[in-house]
Amino acid sequence: MRVVVGISGGVDSSVAAYLLKKQGYDVVGLFMINWEEGDECTAEEDFEDVKRVCAKIGIPYFSVNYAKEYYERVFQYFLDEYKAGRTPNPDVLCNREIKFGPFLEKAKALGADMIATGHYAKTYAKDGKTYLAKAKDLSKDQSYFLNQLSQYQLSSVLFPLADIEKKEVRKIAKELGLSTAEKKDSTGICFIGERNFRKFLKQYLPAQAGDICTLDGKVVGKHEGLMYYTIGQRRGLNLGGRSDGNGERWFVLKKDLEKNILYVSQGECEELFSSGLTATNFNFIPEKPKEKEFDCFAKFRYRQPDQKVHVVVTGDDTIKVDFFEKQRAITEGQFVVLYLEDGTCLGGGIIDTKW
Repeated sequence: MRVVVGISGGVDSSVAAYLLKKQGYDVVGLFMINWEEGDECTAEEDFEDVKRVCAKIGIPYFSVNYAKEYYERVFQYFLDEYKAGRTPNPDVLCNREIKFGPFLEKAKALGADMIATGHYAKTYAKDGKTYLAKAKDLSKDQSYFLNQLSQYQLSSVLFPLADIEKKEVRKIAKELGLSTAEKKDSTGICFIGERNFRKFLKQYLPAQAGDICTLDGKVVGKHEGLMYYTIGQRRGLNLGGRSDGNGERWFVLKKDLEKNILYVSQGECEELFSSGLTATNFNFIPEKPKEKEFDCFAKFRYRQPDQKVHVVVTGDDTIKVDFFEKQRAITEGQFVVLYLEDGTCLGGGIIDTKW
């Protein structure tokens, strides 16, 4: 069976490719270039690592350029969401639109029966359907970022790291002498890399400075542009050292796009917490449930512990979620992802409103 592995130049995809080769699959490496502007994205350096890894484990490799598709399908969405005053998660969209989209089609053209990636996640088949679930290493589980995948995409992928812990992955890479064994994990969004987020965004969206106010309307400072701030943020507000404050930290509460006002509070006030939300573009895995209402668990951001919730299905791709306990800094534009207690992912959608 031929498996085309999305190989990124990192340790996870390197070991994923090795494990598949060891299991007897006909493995091909495919490196994706998704961004070309500026020199902060490490595509060239990563591709050199891909060449070294593939040579070491004895598999052929190709590279494919999806920069145009990425710009149109992911980056434009990223900009549109910021314009609308929301905080997007482009990594989720990148998985659906690029890594499991054109990549999957290219792999099929190369004769692949399946594709594989170095994601920490798990799939299983039941009653003719493919389910998504958390990986064994819960500290590295990436099922949150895969919440938008379709049945076709999920049924076409292997996750070789599903039952392996990260420390074991590093150990395997070290024993094999792979160049990626000690390579630092990539964090953040590729197209921003290590550069200053505000400076980067300013290249694409005009910033409009405005007032920072408390909920009672008192002006306490100036913001550099609403797009630079997210709900719950406490750094970069430049409000420290005020003589009229109570000494506590300042937090972003909400944005008023019409009046260009950033609302803040000193200390974590009641307005920072929410009782529920609505979500749109909800992708049900493996399908829309028969029950209109049910209890389950949810994450409202990556690395957050699961929270108990009550879900009401309100449409084909919309849900209402009530929290058993109030949640801090629910952020419009981020994803809410639902899980069963056994780690099965029920899908995810974009947070639209909250209360």
